[in-house]
Amino acid sequence: MLCFFPCLVAISSLLFATNFQLRTLAPGKRTTTVESSTKFIAAAPSGATVTGVCTAFHRGRTTMVWQTEIRTADDRLCAVVTQTQLVLG
Repeated sequence: MLCFFPCLVAISSLLFATNFQLRTLAPGKRTTTVESSTKFIAAAPSGATVTGVCTAFHRGRTTMVWQTEIRTADDRLCAVVTQTQLVLG
């Protein structure tokens, strides 16, 4: 059985939200997703440990662009998610 692809998107969204909220967003600000693109590269086997790394490409005053890579323990790329966020407030 293979890891269901929506799980990879959920992991990516969680990494993005946690990283973004804790490290970037000023108090009183919030965001909305303008665009989200997911590229599924390979499935992770059932029970496999996956790791995600979320990187900021652009941290502007009104928009931000983040990319998350999801990989298996043996460094096999499973998915790449790119998100553009509009900063509100």
